[in-house]
Amino acid sequence: MSGFTGTLNPQQREAATHIHGPLLILAGAGTGKTRVVTARIAFMINEGIKPEHILAVTFTNKAAAEMRERVKDMCRDGMGKKVVLGTFHAFCARLLREFAEHVGYKKNFVIYSQSEQISLMKRVLKSLLVKEETLDPQKALARISKAKNNGEEIGDPAMDLHAAVAEKYADEMRALNVMDFDDLLCLGVKLLEENAVVRETLHQRHRYVTVDEFQDTNSLQMRLLRALVPAPYNVCVVGDDDQSIYGWRGAEITNITEFENFFPDPTVVKLEENYRSTTAILHTANSLIKNNAGRRPKSLWSRNSGKEPVRLVAAQDDLEEAEMIAKEIEAGYFNNKEPYESFAVLFRTNDQSRILEQAFRQRKITYRVVGARSFFDRREVKDVLSYLTVLHNPHDDISLLRILNTPTRGIGGTTAELALEHSMHKQFSVWVALCDESFLRQIPEKSRNAVRAFTEVICKYASAASTHGTDLVTMTEALIGEVEYMKYLQKLAKKPEEFHGWENGLAEFLNQLGNYQERNKKDGLSGFLDEVTLNDEREDKDDIEKKKGVCLITLHASKGLEFPIVYLPGLEQGILPHKRSYEEGRVDEERRLFYVGITRARQKLTLSFVRYRTKWGQKQTELPSPFLGELDRTYVDEMDYTMHMKETPSQEENTNFFAGLKAMLAQE
Repeated sequence: MSGFTGTLNPQQREAATHIHGPLLILAGAGTGKTRVVTARIAFMINEGIKPEHILAVTFTNKAAAEMRERVKDMCRDGMGKKVVLGTFHAFCARLLREFAEHVGYKKNFVIYSQSEQISLMKRVLKSLLVKEETLDPQKALARISKAKNNGEEIGDPAMDLHAAVAEKYADEMRALNVMDFDDLLCLGVKLLEENAVVRETLHQRHRYVTVDEFQDTNSLQMRLLRALVPAPYNVCVVGDDDQSIYGWRGAEITNITEFENFFPDPTVVKLEENYRSTTAILHTANSLIKNNAGRRPKSLWSRNSGKEPVRLVAAQDDLEEAEMIAKEIEAGYFNNKEPYESFAVLFRTNDQSRILEQAFRQRKITYRVVGARSFFDRREVKDVLSYLTVLHNPHDDISLLRILNTPTRGIGGTTAELALEHSMHKQFSVWVALCDESFLRQIPEKSRNAVRAFTEVICKYASAASTHGTDLVTMTEALIGEVEYMKYLQKLAKKPEEFHGWENGLAEFLNQLGNYQERNKKDGLSGFLDEVTLNDEREDKDDIEKKKGVCLITLHASKGLEFPIVYLPGLEQGILPHKRSYEEGRVDEERRLFYVGITRARQKLTLSFVRYRTKWGQKQTELPSPFLGELDRTYVDEMDYTMHMKETPSQEENTNFFAGLKAMLAQE
């Protein structure tokens, strides 16, 4: 037995040493999933499988980076570096870079971020809608995205406005040689399903495929997997149907619950020993989740019996609930020397955080709300990124229009508008319009000279950018100098601090560009732009480590994280389960969300609900969540906080209150 599998428990070892044929690893919360997956990859390499034949797909860039580091450490002679590791979207982006012409694209396509998609959609709507008509660009994009992911047709463009918008948006994207995130998956699937030569190439290249967080895959990702993996199906998927909480985003729980329908006779290994939480926390979580029908049964257990029961607290209203949490955290910090980072408050809806933030501010408790503005949303970073994008693909109108007069160079809004109109009329990109003599003759001489100077700069640096071996950092610094971007920022800044902030942002950006170049010598600028766009899918969890204080986070964003001390407030009917979940038949998913919340806690867990909550300035009576009635009370300590604050209530009063609560829950 090799060293790295020797430290695993028997179930983990079984999963890590099973290589051939379909394998489903049911990895409960906190059962050492990443360790098993990386040990399995290292074991395969040790057994003589070439690392470049191993493909591992994750859901987030962070998970991919973590796995890459671990595999590298476990394998000798740098073999781990050759394993192909990345997200579904990154895998498809690489695939399409190689075979773009088979799906009607040029290899230098650009991947649009969400803000760029919205800009383009606004343009599409402006050209299609008559004055009285309005359509929300984000809603239009969401509708298109849903149709793409479900493989549905939107309708007849001649009869249906939404279909016409979708068609025009797709035409514009293709004309600009840009793709969005959904296109990466859709076109990746199309390529593999419809092109036998490409499919066979990939089968030879990736002979062993592993997919992490399998419960989050949608039907499109399942199609991709089936096209990628031929018989004898050397595919390993790792996941937990009890933690499938993204149904609203298209995740198909049946991919994991009915895995046998996709890949015949799989070996199923359950990981149930939990290394994170105490017996009390796990027993309570198990008692909740077993109420979901159709799940693959598993029961988490731990060798850590722990000292604390799970607490269930009733508070008078949301103010009292927030006050209780703030007070207890303060006491934990001062009396028990617990750092603020040990505490997390998990809630179902974003608006629950406001009242908690107020309570923390009053007590001067440091806290972090997860999901701050992304680094790549910063003005200075977006500007320079737009320049680099245009060097890579000048036909990307959105990026081009952003930098056309940034810094100001005498190409005003009127010229930009005329160039855009000319390009739409002639059915080519704004860049072609700017280089078109018939357009240049239409504008005043001063603007004409400014446009010519701009296109010359772009051509000069585009040729450097596409030359193999160009130092991208030196090139970008030279470009920033040549267009006098720093002078422009200095003029723009209202205060010196503002300019220094921008300066630091650019330094950090160049730093990232330098790091990328060290890691990746072959993919050049296109590889960097792909990485930036693919990494910028708001991976809010990355913000967590960078910030200090108590963590305030939604239940959805907390998945994959863990904290020593956890509070779950607002456990009322209509909040958890959310009132919408009744209409949409998603109560099971809400139960899984509650389960995810419970299993984030390592040592202490406090559940709470209120009798009254203020909504729209009105006090409303609340009912406890029906999920609370499902929890086994063996390790649960119940308390009425309001009575506790007035006096220390007798045990009998406490028992009476909760007996009444149980009776009420039983009637529902």
